[in-house]
Amino acid sequence: MPGNFEITNMDMKLGMTLKIKGKVANDADGFVINLGQGSEKIDLHFNPRFKESTIVCNSWNGKWGQEQRENHLCFGPGSEIKLTMAFESDGFKVKLPDGHQFTFPRRLDHNQLSNLSVQGGFSVSSFKRE
Repeated sequence: MPGNFEITNMDMKLGMTLKIKGKVANDADGFVINLGQGSEKIDLHFNPRFKESTIVCNSWNGKWGQEQRENHLCFGPGSEIKLTMAFESDGFKVKLPDGHQFTFPRRLDHNQLSNLSVQGGFSVSSFKRE
């Protein structure tokens, strides 16, 4: 059963990569993966929206930034997926299950991320920080 998953002491530094595996719920409209320093400072908001066939990325620092939409949604409800998110100096390099990659710019000037949260229709089976 999908639910919320949160780590509050992750210690992810620039140059590190996060790999997340899990299953999208059969009835999911989407889900959210946030990386940052808590709910008030989100460096990467990753939000696949199945009804819109898009992935919305954004950042939050008291207000939302400008959305970046990726119209390459290669998974859907019921899928088992692996996502890779590299935290690099020029941005987050996100690799989707089919190998497609895109970069979301680093808008907040953090060199370390402590918080990972997953909400909505995605159950995490494993994650690894490298």
